[in-house]
Amino acid sequence: MSLVERKILHTGKFLALIQEGHWEYAARVNASGAVVIVAVTKERKLVLVEQYRIPVHSRTIELPAGIAGDEEGGAGEGLAGAAKRELIEETGYTAGRLKILTTGPSSSGLASELITVLLASGLRRIRAGGGIGHENITVHEVSLDEVHDWLAAKADAGLLIDSKVYAGLYFLGRR
Repeated sequence: MSLVERKILHTGKFLALIQEGHWEYAARVNASGAVVIVAVTKERKLVLVEQYRIPVHSRTIELPAGIAGDEEGGAGEGLAGAAKRELIEETGYTAGRLKILTTGPSSSGLASELITVLLASGLRRIRAGGGIGHENITVHEVSLDEVHDWLAAKADAGLLIDSKVYAGLYFLGRR
């Protein structure tokens, strides 16, 4: 609990810049949380997404993910609902089961955002995926036996690998 005055420096459509004492950080506007989905097919393939990310000026490899409650009329959207929606939008898969693996900060020195990592199983493909609107997402299904070499090859090719991919693999290894 902070006893220091909280000052809003700027509010945009999706983020607010907050100052508390000497610290500045970002906070989500109109969102109730963030979800990251570790989705594995019955063929033991990890579902990953590739997209260009403007803040890092690079293509990235990530787990499917998104924001809860940020859609118009979605103020009451829960984490499981957001995970199901984002998984379909980004990958075209629907999940039969979702299990929360962990919740923690996305970047505790930069943002107040908490992310919840969920395991999606019982996957069934219902459409192509690729995102919505301006998103231009490429879906990859990578064998768990080959995923580390595949990720290394993508990194060697200049893509950035989101560290949450490795967190997802950690949880899969513990199962």
